[in-house]
Amino acid sequence: MNFYQEEPQFRALLKELLDEEFFAYADKELMEYGEKCANDIDQRARFTDREGQPKLIKFDAYGEDISEVWVNDGYRKTVEDSYNTGIVGYVHKEIPKLGRKGNYIYSYAQGYLLSQTEPGFYCPVTLTMATAYLLDQYASPELKEKFLPHVLSTGDTTLFEGATFLTERQGGSDVGANVVKAVQTAEGYKLYGEKYFASNAGMCGVAMVLARKEGAPSGTKGLTLFAVPWRKEDGKLNGIKIRRLKDKLGVKAVPSAEVEFEGAEAFVVGDPTKGFYYMMEALNLSRVCNTVASLGIMRRAYSEARQYALKRDAFGKKLADFPMIKESLVKMAVKLEVETRTVFKYLPLFEKVIRNEPGVSEKDIVLNRLYIALLKKETAEQAVHFAHEAIEMHGGNGYIEDFVTPRLLRDAQVLTVWEGTANILGLEVLRLMEKFNAGELFLQEIKGRISGMESEFAKQVQTGVEQLESLLTSLNHASADHKTFHSKRVAELMVKIFECVTALEYAESGDERATKVMEVFIDTTWKSNYIFEESLKAVDFFGEIVMEAGKKQGVTA
Repeated sequence: MNFYQEEPQFRALLKELLDEEFFAYADKELMEYGEKCANDIDQRARFTDREGQPKLIKFDAYGEDISEVWVNDGYRKTVEDSYNTGIVGYVHKEIPKLGRKGNYIYSYAQGYLLSQTEPGFYCPVTLTMATAYLLDQYASPELKEKFLPHVLSTGDTTLFEGATFLTERQGGSDVGANVVKAVQTAEGYKLYGEKYFASNAGMCGVAMVLARKEGAPSGTKGLTLFAVPWRKEDGKLNGIKIRRLKDKLGVKAVPSAEVEFEGAEAFVVGDPTKGFYYMMEALNLSRVCNTVASLGIMRRAYSEARQYALKRDAFGKKLADFPMIKESLVKMAVKLEVETRTVFKYLPLFEKVIRNEPGVSEKDIVLNRLYIALLKKETAEQAVHFAHEAIEMHGGNGYIEDFVTPRLLRDAQVLTVWEGTANILGLEVLRLMEKFNAGELFLQEIKGRISGMESEFAKQVQTGVEQLESLLTSLNHASADHKTFHSKRVAELMVKIFECVTALEYAESGDERATKVMEVFIDTTWKSNYIFEESLKAVDFFGEIVMEAGKKQGVTA
């Protein structure tokens, strides 16, 4: 089994997005990593979830508080296998075999494969990516020299995994309510207080922490970003204690903890007045990681459902012979394919903005933030839906922990919460519309992309665009309550349009299978389920979309 080899459409998509030399390198590396994810890492993930979960060793034999987190040997091997691929490091440093830096597209492709087996472990990778970004972008040369080589390690030096500690007991999503205090001393800054939900605690080498300097104003403007090493150079804890590990519903591989700072040595990162701004940039990066993790769960759920339906006998037939089952699998297949394509085709814009490349415009920045909010919300909700569909396809077996399906559902559920709930993301969309005219910019972009498309399917999307225009016009004159009430609905309509445009463009390649994917996707998105349909496209196209997936799209390096 090989997760990468089994999805020719994804390989073809990467070939579109990467130049010839980079694709040849990435294709070989992803083939090796895809095999490892589907086998060794998958076995370790199952063990970690069921029997080998992280454990807190609070005290040593002498009663000293050592606050160590134990993880099993398989987990440590997955750490080595994954970071050594450059999933974090090669975003920021040269790939020896290519003689140039990698990019986020390649990193997220690795994350997509990893998340098909262990989205819980992709969380620490995400936190390390965010830490690397913040250090690389904003830290002083001295601070970069101290931490960055370790955070970017690909086996060449000691690895420091990263972490981003925001959440406090009284704050939650309201980061401005944070009260962790930074006290200046002759040697530098010391942190005091607690972070209530700190993921990768005990495993990270350095954490990025928001804290309030003495005398700083209240709210988000008074927060400064600090780099806090977990241990001192002598190996002792850096004024940090773990109160307890959280007993979570899913993603049990990642140790999430209540962390107490008791004079932890901390180093200011960047402008002391811009800590919240920096962390929100890192949060957007993490939201894309969340999106990729959701796609990984969707892919695994679909694969498990498909395999089971093809081999399970019921009422004298295979499950996959029944029209309802065919429809379910086809709808899953096209949603996964279009949504994956939408996310990865968007990534060049993300890369352009996050690296602040020449030519980045205000429109690019606004649309980047908008697309992140839309796609994070949609993919997280779909991950839960796909996991549910896979369980239902398996029937009673889908509820048994011998199968991967229960873990997929447990792991998927947190993705709707981490990096912002649907309500928070809806408010983000509303804020972007009110402050930066994101609604109009989105409409301009979409109209430009579908201009000249005259098929019946393009007309269905155009009807959706008209609905969005009408809704946005109404919101311009609405009360604050009406705006917040409708914010998630606006986001849902926007993402439908966004993904449908991707599907239309996909079909323009002339590939027969891509056209059928587009037709089913747009019909499913816009047509009512409560009218009698003579045409059963989802059933009629089952062979091409599910059984012959990607055979006409052979990919060679």
